[in-house]
Amino acid sequence: MSLLHIGDAEEHYNVAGTRVLKYTQEMSHKGLNEHKLISAPELTMLRNKVKIQADKWAEKWDTIESKRKQIAQKQANAEEALNQTQAAEEAVEQIENLLFHTLSIDDTIDWESLKWKEPFPDKKPPKPAKQNYETIPRKPEKTDEIFLTKFTFFEKIFKGLKNKKIAEYDKMYTDTITAWENQRVEIENANKVIDENYNKAISSWQRKVSEWENKKNAFLQEQANYNANIDAMKEAYIEKNPTAIIEYCEMVLNNSQYPESFTKDFEIEYNPENAILIVEYQLPNMEMMPKVKEVKYLASKNELKEAYFTEAQISKMFDEAMYKIALRTIHELFEADVANALECISFNGWVRAINKGTGKEENNCIISLQVKKAEFLEIDLRNVEPKICFRNLKGVSGSKLSSLTPIKPILQIDKTDKRFVDSYGVADSLDNSTNLAAMDWEDFEHLIRELFEKEFQTSGGEVKVTQASRDGGVDAVAFDPDPIRGGKIVIQAKRYTNTVGVSAVRDLYGTVMNEGATKGILVSTADYGPDAYDFAKGKPLTLLSGSNLLHLLEKHGTHAKIDLKEAKKIIADREKELKT
Repeated sequence: MSLLHIGDAEEHYNVAGTRVLKYTQEMSHKGLNEHKLISAPELTMLRNKVKIQADKWAEKWDTIESKRKQIAQKQANAEEALNQTQAAEEAVEQIENLLFHTLSIDDTIDWESLKWKEPFPDKKPPKPAKQNYETIPRKPEKTDEIFLTKFTFFEKIFKGLKNKKIAEYDKMYTDTITAWENQRVEIENANKVIDENYNKAISSWQRKVSEWENKKNAFLQEQANYNANIDAMKEAYIEKNPTAIIEYCEMVLNNSQYPESFTKDFEIEYNPENAILIVEYQLPNMEMMPKVKEVKYLASKNELKEAYFTEAQISKMFDEAMYKIALRTIHELFEADVANALECISFNGWVRAINKGTGKEENNCIISLQVKKAEFLEIDLRNVEPKICFRNLKGVSGSKLSSLTPIKPILQIDKTDKRFVDSYGVADSLDNSTNLAAMDWEDFEHLIRELFEKEFQTSGGEVKVTQASRDGGVDAVAFDPDPIRGGKIVIQAKRYTNTVGVSAVRDLYGTVMNEGATKGILVSTADYGPDAYDFAKGKPLTLLSGSNLLHLLEKHGTHAKIDLKEAKKIIADREKELKT
């Protein structure tokens, strides 16, 4: 069983759902008991970072396994105690150096380092070598020495003997010519086979070279497109494009290295009118602070004993870390701001933790700071006391951050979806005579919202209806808190009298992607064509036909009917009245 687990890459969209903020991928190593959430603005960068982390863990695990095999148990335990103590000290040192660490690093994005520069990995297929021809021997000639007749004394005297000798030599020459002809034919045939085999090998090689060149060209084109996007992103940032500024700032914060136990999650909003950048930062909670102070090896008991920090020490460590993260984040963004796009930064630090009074998880803003660039750059962070510096900058927080006292952010990202409108009930007015396919389109959308609100309310879900659009767009959005099936669900209502085609399903899928939703539901009074069902296969889409809709309504005590023929006539008459 593999100790390494790598999840699927996930896309994180902005509040409006119009663009991907970043890509993340969870990975864990059971042997090391380590977990990490890798993030990057591009999928290629994400894959590289995941590979680097996997290699790092593999190397770390191999080292541990090697030590376990090479060192005796007691010596291993003693060394483990030292290692754990060193790791504990390093963890505390990392917290203490949270601010100093970033001061030694240039946080400006190196655009060239983001580019894809690896050469094409596959080698060009080698050209096949041609087998050497076999040489055809020289054709025997009658004048060759071997065929020149030499007569003895008696053969010269007796004509019969002479003629016999001549006949013997003629036959020898004829036999030799015949043998040579046969040999010539064999060699020519063998050389012909060599030509045929070579031609086949060349044809095969040419196909392979063509495939290789196509792959290489595709690779180089993809690489060029990727690098062109980097250049375009850089140019847009230099020109102070608001979207590019947000992407740039996200890269800066994603590059910032924190202890592995710390989560790194944030959301950014930029206002080009006043050049203010708002950072909503998810801070690490108390559980992510180092707990172990020292590990001792008790030889007499052959066991390890851990010494822990006191609760007061952990609280102090937590408070100092929060102030350092706030100052560090602002420093990194201002230092990297080579386009001078940031006049001011507003930082809000949020902590997600269990409320000891209610037992429920809460996410509270505990620290907020807004500071202008000119003022912040006057500060020498090497010599400041983080908390005093934070107070001097008029930051807002409770007296003890470890108490997680909620405070009101100085300036906050507006996360309200302005598309949502007040809803009204429709189901109670329906009966068996109500033809859903002919009802008012706006009433139909509110009916769908009401229906799914009943469906999701058992799990604590919420359904909101959007502004009436009459175009079958995002008609409702469901928020399902279920940890497995839940998330944001886009619902579209189609009061159709004809078969729903594949284009409507494609539109729904595009909306799901743009909204950053986990699922899309299309509800229609009619049925769907084969292409629509084929397209939906394997995608987070659910298609509910008219019969499905009636069944779902009956499940929640509402009765109605769907008569498409009648609906077509009613709608046609209604349109005639509007024209007159």
